[in-house]
Amino acid sequence: MSDSLPNILLIMTDQQRFDSLGCYGADFAHTPRLDRLASEGVRFEHCYVNNPICTPSRASMMTGQTILGHGVHQLYGQLDDRFTLLPKHLKGLGYHTSLVGKLHVSDYKIEAAYRHPNDGFDDYLWCHDPTLGLDSPFNAYASWLSEKSPEHLEALKAKRWGAIPPADLHMTTWAAEATIELIRNRDQDKPFFIKMSVFDPHNPYHDCPPEYAVKVDMSRMPPRIGMGTDMSKQPGGIQQEHHDSYMKDYSNYSQQDIDDMRRGYHGSVSLIDEKVGDVLDELEKQGISDNTLVIFVSDHGDMLGDHQLLVKGAFFYDACTRVPLIMRWPKQIEAGKVHEGLVQNHDLAATILAAAGMSETAIDDAMPESINMLPSETGSDPVSIRSREIAVCHYLNTGISSTSPHEPKYFDPPIYASMIRDDRFKLNVYWNGADGIECQLFDMKQDVNELNDLSDDACVAGEKARLLEQLEAMVQGQTFAPQCR
Repeated sequence: MSDSLPNILLIMTDQQRFDSLGCYGADFAHTPRLDRLASEGVRFEHCYVNNPICTPSRASMMTGQTILGHGVHQLYGQLDDRFTLLPKHLKGLGYHTSLVGKLHVSDYKIEAAYRHPNDGFDDYLWCHDPTLGLDSPFNAYASWLSEKSPEHLEALKAKRWGAIPPADLHMTTWAAEATIELIRNRDQDKPFFIKMSVFDPHNPYHDCPPEYAVKVDMSRMPPRIGMGTDMSKQPGGIQQEHHDSYMKDYSNYSQQDIDDMRRGYHGSVSLIDEKVGDVLDELEKQGISDNTLVIFVSDHGDMLGDHQLLVKGAFFYDACTRVPLIMRWPKQIEAGKVHEGLVQNHDLAATILAAAGMSETAIDDAMPESINMLPSETGSDPVSIRSREIAVCHYLNTGISSTSPHEPKYFDPPIYASMIRDDRFKLNVYWNGADGIECQLFDMKQDVNELNDLSDDACVAGEKARLLEQLEAMVQGQTFAPQCR
């Protein structure tokens, strides 16, 4: 590693699927700055989240723990005070630590009222989303708006998503400007860790400024996947989400409705791209790009109508569980590299701590299930990249049904499901189906769109049994998997 500790900039989006950037094959997208970032670093092709909903996924990334390790299973859950978040470890290594934007390792109402005692941030510029917790003493976006446009702040309080922000008042714009100010005013004697966490491209999709929505080339937008699927033959949990997601019944939406969602979603990505570019430009202006590890990632994806499903929920299709992950660290990471192996979001914790100088033993003690993807280089070779043999994702009645998303009503009967994926096969298991375990099995080499369920195919019965056995061993004794008790 380099002689001096690197600065670390972690840029996190919300609900961004892997195939929303040009560098991941989205030729309809307008993402020149993030595509350039990928060309200057490494693009991870197969990064999977630990849970397809915000709170548990973010708790995993910020603690380095799996879902079963930290115990945050649901959208409105709470991370126990005994857990230590990544920034507190970094403070112990001499870093100045800053949060800009969304944290969401617990219910937003909890975070609006008090800080986690082990969050470890020196600067706490919190904002959950542009419309919630605006009266919280921690809400730095609201404070910014109170000076920049008090009229828009009052409109947000009164109308929520009925008050569409212009680009210069957008939360993404605020997050970029706040991050740039932190970089400019940094303590020159300490390396910094900044987590810049924006709300987009999360729904609702109509909040995208129109000048960014038009950057999306809708003529190149691929058709929705899985439109001919017989939903009555899908696992019960998927059927529940199809009819009763928190956006209500899928059948309520026309083709035009979905097209408008997709345009707004990808337009929001183009705004993110521009503002991330502004932050990266500031690193260049300050002369610190070469010694700054930049990481771009998201917490989960968005179905956008694929497989006749909306947003995120009790399903494990790649559109929901596979996210973009890009890292740039000049002189440490080979530029233009594409990594095909499996990695997971909670591996970022160990990777960041290793880059910051924490010993392998200390990392193993703090988060034994997190893998340092970028171990120490040997000789003059670039840093090698480590992979996982399997990726695992759990949905433990995590999300809510069609009631208001701010008046939580979890699915009843509950949905408990798990995914396990190796380099070829993905097995999805619904533990409490009407007739016992329900499964999906996909060959991810031959069926990248996950259209051909092989769970009843005798030719791959051995693969299914092998993956199921591994999953059962992981959840042994858990109440959501009664057949394992």
